[in-house]
Amino acid sequence: MAGGRHVQCCIAGGGPAGLMLGLLLARAGVSVAVLEKHADFLRDFRGDTIHPSTLEVMAELGLLDELLTLPHQKVSSLSAQVGATELVMADFSRLPTRCKFIAFMPQWDFLNLLARHASRYPGFSLLMNAKATGLIEEGGGVRGVRVKTPEGRFEIAADLVVAADGRHSTLRGAAGLPVEELGAPIDVLWFRISRSAGDPPRTMGRFAAGGIFVMIDRGDYWQCGLVIAKGGYDLVRAAGLPALRARIAGLAPFLSNRADEIRDWEQVKLLTVQVDRLSRWHKPGFICIGDAAHAMSPIGGVGINLAIQDAVAAANLLAVPLRENRVTAADLEAVQRRRMFPTRVTQRLQLAMQNRIIAPLLKATTDPTPPLALRLMAAFPPLRQIPARVIGLGVRPEHVRVTEARPALAAAS
Repeated sequence: MAGGRHVQCCIAGGGPAGLMLGLLLARAGVSVAVLEKHADFLRDFRGDTIHPSTLEVMAELGLLDELLTLPHQKVSSLSAQVGATELVMADFSRLPTRCKFIAFMPQWDFLNLLARHASRYPGFSLLMNAKATGLIEEGGGVRGVRVKTPEGRFEIAADLVVAADGRHSTLRGAAGLPVEELGAPIDVLWFRISRSAGDPPRTMGRFAAGGIFVMIDRGDYWQCGLVIAKGGYDLVRAAGLPALRARIAGLAPFLSNRADEIRDWEQVKLLTVQVDRLSRWHKPGFICIGDAAHAMSPIGGVGINLAIQDAVAAANLLAVPLRENRVTAADLEAVQRRRMFPTRVTQRLQLAMQNRIIAPLLKATTDPTPPLALRLMAAFPPLRQIPARVIGLGVRPEHVRVTEARPALAAAS
């Protein structure tokens, strides 16, 4: 594309927040362009959890049945092994939702489904291999975005630019919005280990002296996360792969004969954990949502779902003003006001867990005993519904309020 173009909304980032917002706006009759810097969505070790709150949104869009035909694993409870004691810490079976489980699904399948349905609307376009490199600012406001592709550079004029380009957001930096760093004492190493029939049946976390090991059931393999101290990757790597394999075997002894499947460091991906949020998410003609507005800890796997809730709230509040070409600063402030409270509460809970439980455990030399909260959940099973609601629904779950104003061109294939 040369010479640029104009849309009512340009969204940087083709992740869950960006594509969900693009779909909802196009469905409401808004002209929208989504920019994705990669050529496809095939990137591993991403947030692959689709929580009941997101499944509810998909049901409201009429897409739930199709979504659940894609390969996935259903998890109706989350367990933790603390020392030698295994406990159920969240039970989703009583949530007031259609789906009383978390679906673990490759994120690329989820994104492809959203993109396919969004493309049915004439006002929607998805530009792959298109990186947003900067903002166009005129008259005290943002008027568009600069884009780089393998074929060249161009500009897109837009009534509203949305940064949904993640925790390392280029546009957030370009906008100069103030960031509050909240800190994170951990990083995570992600890798795969094959799954055997005799393995434990549950997705779970294992808490032991000096380590936390997360295991997510992905059918024929475990997606594993080894929690390490912040900045500790170089020390882990310097100790060598044999030490890493021994550490895995110590935390999950039944994997002892499979830890050697990790043959080189290319199989180990480092997730550098950061927790931050913008104190102001917007300026005239521009707003951040998802990780661009608030980077979350991986605790609870809630980041993707919080980002999708942002997208739904933004669509509910902005679709009509965008369609009528009258978006104001008050409209953008309404989005932040709606979503800041759940952001603050969720991050406060994550920080409490990081600082009071996880960080001390990484320094421990003896196996821990279960915290009082987990012991109470074991004694009184109904208490497991509290973390289930926090993880599965979140704080202030959103629902699709904006109606379909423009019919789709054809049924998605």
